[in-house]
Amino acid sequence: MKFSAKDLVGSVQRLMATAQNGLEVIRFGGLTHDVESSPFEVVERRRMYRLRHYFPDDTTPGRPVALLVPPLMVNADIWDVNVEDGAVGILQRGGIDCWVVDFGSPASEEGGWERDLADHVLAVSSAIDAVTEATGSAVHLMGYSQGGMFAYQVAAYRYGKGVQSIVTFGSPVDVVAGMPFGLPYGMVSEVADFLADHVVTRLPITDSMVRIGFQMLDPMKTAKARIDFLRQLHDREALLPKERQRRFLNNDGWVGYAGPAAADLLKQFVAHNRLMLGGFVIRDQPVSLAELKCPILAFVGEVDDIGQPAAVRGIVRAAPNAEVYEANLVAGHFGLVAGSTATNHTWPLVRQWIDWLERDTLLPPEIHRMAEHVDSNRPRSAATRVVHTAATLAEAGAGVGKALEGIASNTVRGSVELAGEAARALPRLTRLGMIQPHTRISLGRLIAEQGRRAPLKDLFLFEDRVHTNAAVNVRIDNVVRGLISVGIRPAMRVGVIMETRPSALATVAALSRLGAVAVLLAPGSELVRALEITGVDTVVADPENLRQAASTGARVLVLGGGDSRQLGIPLSDRVIDLEQIDPAQVKLPGWYRPDPGLARELAFVLVTGTGDRLETKFISNHRWALSAFGTATTADLNRRDTVYCLAPLHHSSGLLVSLGGAIAGGSRIALARSLDPAQFAEEVHRYGVTVVTYTWTMLRDILDAQVFPAGHRHPIRLFIGSGMPAGLWRRTTEQFDPARVLEFYASIEGDVVLANVKGVKRGCKGRPVPGTARVELVAYDPIAEEILVDDSGYARRCADNEVGLLIGKASEGVDISAGGLRGVFAPGDSWMPTENLFRRDSEGDYWLVDRKDTVIHTPRGPVYGQPIVDVLNDITAIDMEVAYGLEVGEAAAGGVGRHCIAVAAVSVRKGFRLEPKDVTEALRALEPSKRPDLVYVVDEIPRSSSYRPSTRAVQAAGRPVPGPDTWWFNRASDAYEILTEDDATRVLGDS
Repeated sequence: MKFSAKDLVGSVQRLMATAQNGLEVIRFGGLTHDVESSPFEVVERRRMYRLRHYFPDDTTPGRPVALLVPPLMVNADIWDVNVEDGAVGILQRGGIDCWVVDFGSPASEEGGWERDLADHVLAVSSAIDAVTEATGSAVHLMGYSQGGMFAYQVAAYRYGKGVQSIVTFGSPVDVVAGMPFGLPYGMVSEVADFLADHVVTRLPITDSMVRIGFQMLDPMKTAKARIDFLRQLHDREALLPKERQRRFLNNDGWVGYAGPAAADLLKQFVAHNRLMLGGFVIRDQPVSLAELKCPILAFVGEVDDIGQPAAVRGIVRAAPNAEVYEANLVAGHFGLVAGSTATNHTWPLVRQWIDWLERDTLLPPEIHRMAEHVDSNRPRSAATRVVHTAATLAEAGAGVGKALEGIASNTVRGSVELAGEAARALPRLTRLGMIQPHTRISLGRLIAEQGRRAPLKDLFLFEDRVHTNAAVNVRIDNVVRGLISVGIRPAMRVGVIMETRPSALATVAALSRLGAVAVLLAPGSELVRALEITGVDTVVADPENLRQAASTGARVLVLGGGDSRQLGIPLSDRVIDLEQIDPAQVKLPGWYRPDPGLARELAFVLVTGTGDRLETKFISNHRWALSAFGTATTADLNRRDTVYCLAPLHHSSGLLVSLGGAIAGGSRIALARSLDPAQFAEEVHRYGVTVVTYTWTMLRDILDAQVFPAGHRHPIRLFIGSGMPAGLWRRTTEQFDPARVLEFYASIEGDVVLANVKGVKRGCKGRPVPGTARVELVAYDPIAEEILVDDSGYARRCADNEVGLLIGKASEGVDISAGGLRGVFAPGDSWMPTENLFRRDSEGDYWLVDRKDTVIHTPRGPVYGQPIVDVLNDITAIDMEVAYGLEVGEAAAGGVGRHCIAVAAVSVRKGFRLEPKDVTEALRALEPSKRPDLVYVVDEIPRSSSYRPSTRAVQAAGRPVPGPDTWWFNRASDAYEILTEDDATRVLGDS
């Protein structure tokens, strides 16, 4: 090989240039250059931020205004890292007035390491106010990565005030859909919770940790960039244009991350996915992206490992009321806002977006409406790319590689999710199994446990305010002190007549913590009679129910009502305002022990029915815990859920299922003051409601109001409750698809709890919940009202689809002297009968057919009301229905004497018409002998306070009369026909 003098000189010069440039990099951290940042002035300085105004000398009037928000771990210079080719330079040349929020570094700002997420959100909100005041224009709010998440949150928090549009770059919304590297969400959620609770709040995340962390996300790219830099170190002119960007990425661009802010991020948006579901909290105020109504443009990096495409596209589901657009770029996370891709594509598209909104130009084809469903949502992580690259090199194995990747990813994810569900269920079932009669367990105790475990975790939401475990426990303890000061003692029965509100929950929990018994009474109910049969002489009431409570003559303790409360009657020794008692001045007596309740002891008394059927139901601490843990296990309630309690606390579903299940599952509880469909629609999004509780026909009002049209996006995954009719069940699942219904049945006496977990069989009560009482169905004669026995004298078990009495195995130590059974299947065994008759189908699922005392006794045998109700409710035109027995005269049915016939009253949905043929076809599902003799239409069917259709009210309104809306069952034609005057004589007799 020949060497010329020219080659030798060139090599020496290259070596010298490399050494000189290398020494400069070592001394100064990089190559010195003349490129300076774009001109700006700091127009506002606050504790949380500085507001930069770029190109302040440009005073062109009427320019669109852009406010840019950086992520927490990146310096605000990210918007100017390429200077003329950067964001502010390109946008300024496009006639856009640019402002930038600079959070600074927590290491150098006063109190920087104590900042939380809400501090930053409120800082951006303040900056919006400052910019709109200075310019007189609404802003186009732009954010990169977490800065984009801030943009979403701030605009929702402000209900869009001052925000003309939102533009985000690689900002994830649905964390579940886009876990980095395809990791299963369940595992990541648990890790995020652990880090938030035990790591980031104790260990400051410094700028060097941030820098190393980002570089480790893509080590190959980091190594390649450094090698390329070293290879070109001799060529200063080639390096200088990218030197500012290189120094930004290698050192200057990173800032530390405050621990509280990181904990908030991990808790709210990773562990609980609240940005997607709604209900994230800003200073005790729940917020949802459903509040967004301004246009949104989201930039999606197709090879972005941090803001995964599926996670970024979650905004289209999280903000159903906004027009959402996207722009797809083949870029990584940083490349979306800096570098050649950003210079040539991102910022020109942003400029055209603003021109489209402000100057009525055409929208470029690269920007299009975001689709909710994309062809593939598999994250393009580094691991995925390795598989794809290897498959590309080995063409013959491409299909195999892809298949193996999908199988492995789905298997790992599914295994971890199943393990997570089992991990949540097993401790609950174990705790249920360990409860003995002497075990200390109660509502107050579970709330106290949560307060000790996670004091700052949200417990419940009410009227757009969030209350933490710690705050709720303080309130409960204060109420306890107030109750003690007025003479309430353990085991005393105290009535509670309150609307659904935080004070009602605090009162019930305080009575539990004190060891007293809460007698839950429905507002507007027969209070005098209820107080008599329960033995209550002291009632806790809210201001709304004060007058009614005082009219009973009982002593009334007033609690709740807020700051603007007005008491309708004067205070006295019989009307005491607990809010005026200073808890700090109450000395606790020596006998007081918090949460003394034992499993065997009485905890609650419910009053059900009306008139002569007014009954008391006694619930022990064990019975309450059984339903609470059983509900939490069956519904898989966990800390990521927000349970919307439509069911009132005075109803068993509200007390046992809604409140109990949410407390046992560690879920947030959203309290609704009343059933208001419009409010429900707003709060479902604002609170991020995932589970809705109901009783009877409660959801009918929401469906009829059409506040959630079919196909409308929502976060609800489950409806849980009891008593939902089959047709309403169908309408609910159709309108709230893919949410399902989880129907419960819980006996008041005994420990029987059934649940229809799969939700496939509408109207079915399901099977026994694990950990609850063993059940049996015994043959029963509803006419003679006695259990049928076999030749040996033991109760006969029912065959499949045979109607029988449902009984549950009595717990050890339970007193069965009041209505219990012994020696049912073996000598000495003990069982508690329920009040209901069921049938069990061939697959082992139980179906309610009637109560023992409401079976209709007809000459042809017993007729059961629930199957009639279920069949009629499934007719589209029918709104509500009741079935009952009607006594008719001697002239009816061939003169067999006075007897009962089966009657069904129905109301028709607005805009629908019901024909006799509809009733005929529907009731063919029942045997002819089990069909009602008469079906008639009424204008309205009143409902009880728990939204149960009132049979008594229909009966009180009058008997059915002949006419076009009354139909009798003609057994000869096997059809329902209009009841004429002549027919009425045969059917109704002379009554």
